Amino acid sequence: MVKLQVRVTEALTPCYAQLKSALPQTHAANCDETPTKEGSRKAWLWVAAAQLFTVFWISLTRAATAIQGVLGADYRGVVSADRYGGYNSFNKRRQVCWAHLKRDFQALVDGGGAGAEIGTRLLTQLRHVFDHWHDYQGGNITRRSMAARIRCRVQNDLWETLEDGMQCPHAQSAALCTNLFHRWDQLWMFLTHAGVQPTNNRAEQVLRHAVIWRKLSFGTQSAAGSRFVETLLTIIETCRQQNRDLLDTLTTVLEAQNHHTPSPSLLPAM
Repeated sequence: MVKLQVRVTEALTPCYAQLKSALPQTHAANCDETPTKEGSRKAWLWVAAAQLFTVFWISLTRAATAIQGVLGADYRGVVSADRYGGYNSFNKRRQVCWAHLKRDFQALVDGGGAGAEIGTRLLTQLRHVFDHWHDYQGGNITRRSMAARIRCRVQNDLWETLEDGMQCPHAQSAALCTNLFHRWDQLWMFLTHAGVQPTNNRAEQVLRHAVIWRKLSFGTQSAAGSRFVETLLTIIETCRQQNRDLLDTLTTVLEAQNHHTPSPSLLPAM
């Protein structure tokens, strides 16, 4: 089994390397990470999902260098992610996930006290954002109209709520509002960049399959095992995005290796 694993990794490596090297040229990437194991060491399974392909990689660190090493420190696209500090180097072109914010706002409401009022106001404004976004997604309004509605009907109210929240005696509310106040531009990248969404759901959806693998396998036992997993997960998800037959793709790649011919490309025209 290990020999077959090594053989498949070698055959798929050119396809994987091509996709990975193309990530810095994409206009947007949804990114996320989840803990895993490599032998006895803690590791992290990262994902970057572009519009037509996805790349997974396993790193022994959750530090910013793990994502910078793949996207590049000067990545010019929009990075969609949660508020984890490992993505702070992309703050100038970062879309903060509103789905994560919904959980944060609900926590303020559930906590009661002075923070509940702030949380309720924040949730109301979040619902308005998604109402306009869903109207656009449903084809009822244009992207331009969606952006105009949010700027006119939501942004001013949210700004006032954040200002009030920063003065709130509830420490958690004040900290969250202060953080979002300083991330203001990161809340609205989806208004001006086609292909960018207000949530990071795309990354979470593709990561779900990898999480199921992790739960069943408990991680990998070696660096070679990690290379096999990250490569195969990348090919599987990319085939799913491009409506390619996975078995046919794997067969074609292995046949190319057997005949010493170039591997087929999974890189779409960008």
